Amino acid sequence: MALLELQNITAGYDKNVILKDLDFQVEKGELVSLLGSSGCGKTTTLRLIAGFSTPMSGKFMFGGKDYTQVPLNKRNFGFVFQSYALFPHMTVFDNVAFGLKMRKIPQDQIKKEVMDMLETVDLGGFENRFPKEMSGGQRQRVALARALVIKPDLLLLDEPLSNLDAKLRVKMRVEIRRLQQKFGFTAIYVTHDQEECFAISDKVAIMNHGVIEQMDSPSVIYNHPKTEFIARFVGFENFMDLKRTGNDGLYLLPNGNRIQADVMVGADTVKACIRPEDILIVPEGFHASNPLSGQITVSTFLGKRNQYNVRTAIGEFEVSTDQESVYKTGDQVTLSLPSGKIILL
Repeated sequence: MALLELQNITAGYDKNVILKDLDFQVEKGELVSLLGSSGCGKTTTLRLIAGFSTPMSGKFMFGGKDYTQVPLNKRNFGFVFQSYALFPHMTVFDNVAFGLKMRKIPQDQIKKEVMDMLETVDLGGFENRFPKEMSGGQRQRVALARALVIKPDLLLLDEPLSNLDAKLRVKMRVEIRRLQQKFGFTAIYVTHDQEECFAISDKVAIMNHGVIEQMDSPSVIYNHPKTEFIARFVGFENFMDLKRTGNDGLYLLPNGNRIQADVMVGADTVKACIRPEDILIVPEGFHASNPLSGQITVSTFLGKRNQYNVRTAIGEFEVSTDQESVYKTGDQVTLSLPSGKIILL
């Protein structure tokens, strides 16, 4: 049985419905990310789990118990926010010790657990500093230590790295994953940053207009998106409408060309997609598998790679290549679409 389960949850504010019959499960020890653009419902889901709001209908089950109406202060959950939410007038020690003091833990035990946690997050020796005397990354470590020292049943992280610069975000996401694997705590992580959540998550739930369009491991979502929305979200730029010609994996393009795909679906018509970096580009007339003729309309230098926009008979394709072969605007080329890289949605 899942540790956490949202059952047919509908939620929103006043008459504005944001979540619609949402079902969501998290197993004990998993770090699950809620990913999506602004307004998709990920923060509303987190607030409902935290206890900041209650659903219009449906149930929130946790550990086999109905938590739908359990107040926030009765849920042993830890929180890490985008703004750190540290007490500016308290030292690092007192910030981290706050939750333990509220639980009336003995003073000697508080001191030991706080100092051990500060060592764990690499802040040993910082216990007498104030938040204003620390960098953004150090303050976020204090926030993590404060959330973890109470040994929460669930850790909730709401865009915790969005206030940090790019280099520090990468460092901190590794730190969060290290701590999660060390302590084995269950966590729900909200973000709009795809790379960030794919790097640290056991599972990712991609949300769109209040529903989860796909929930799976990062590698499955990245390589096998189920819908066009998911495919576009994880970097697929090129889409084709195909018609099945039989049971041999051959499909018909709108321009009459036949194309081979390694994966088959039962439907007679299907939308397919392929990533820009998976398309091969050769001069016109050269041999290519699943060939598609076109003309380069835009050539963009991106450092290690070149990006080309290619006009074809079935629409414009975006292609990303290395520096071995360089083409210029106006060149006639042939695109090769490897059958193993074509994803059928």
